[in-house]
Amino acid sequence: MTDDELHELAGKQAALGEVRGASAPDPVNEPMIRHWLAAMGDANPAYLDKGLAPPAMAQVWTMQAPRPGAKDRSPVDDLLAALDAGGYTGVVATNCEQTYHRYARLGERLTPATRFTDLAGPKRTALGVGYFATWNVTWYGDGDEPVAEMLFRVLKFRPREGAREERPPYPLQPAINQDTAFFWEGAKSGELRIQTCAECGRLRHPPGALCPRCRSSRLTYTVASGRGTLYSHVVHHHPPVPGRETPFVVGVVELPEGVRIVGNVVDCPPGQVEIGMALRVTFRPMDDRLVLPMWAPEEP
Repeated sequence: MTDDELHELAGKQAALGEVRGASAPDPVNEPMIRHWLAAMGDANPAYLDKGLAPPAMAQVWTMQAPRPGAKDRSPVDDLLAALDAGGYTGVVATNCEQTYHRYARLGERLTPATRFTDLAGPKRTALGVGYFATWNVTWYGDGDEPVAEMLFRVLKFRPREGAREERPPYPLQPAINQDTAFFWEGAKSGELRIQTCAECGRLRHPPGALCPRCRSSRLTYTVASGRGTLYSHVVHHHPPVPGRETPFVVGVVELPEGVRIVGNVVDCPPGQVEIGMALRVTFRPMDDRLVLPMWAPEEP
């Protein structure tokens, strides 16, 4: 498709307005809330005591199973398919903004509704020329009352074909800024760096601009031991992820330094990954510029 045709298709999808999907296959329930709270380390008893779900779980209730043909069509699908067909196969999420109207209550089934809002581009970015696609999802509870909504924006880009690149750029590039650059520089050097407050000494991950304890902006880092324990994990089967072969394991690793970090668990069949297993960090180059810290079983 030409640029004009892509924008014409985007206009048609936006004109569809809000398109409702199928209601959640299961009602809001205690077991899923309990698992979520445990995975997130949230000890607030108010949720289960009052029969309420954590607001950030809104998307959890309506995530669809990875069965062929099971996915509801939304105003976003045709546009993303057109971008893929046009060679804009790289993807990176740039914005995810959630608004919570009320708590979801035990026993109610949420229903998602998707509305495509905007296509901007083509724009030249560090990853390549691409388009920014934006859409909104609203979750409705019983009685058509909005529970939560989410603005989601992705950059669909055409990976650059540089003669000097030995390998094509890894399509899932992290957002690197002045608060996180030290972490990625450490990965290139084979160091697992954890942000540390220069005032009170608190360690923090992921990094931020201010210490959450004393609000100081004087920040440095500590080089972690590289050991950890698997706190929680999921095995990703679907949907396909650019640059990765499924299934793969995404874990939350608890470090002896007192923080948790998210990363892939590698060098172990997904069926043998277990909570509590000892892990060590391993640094894997994804392209000629990006190195990702991943986690492998600790050898006896």
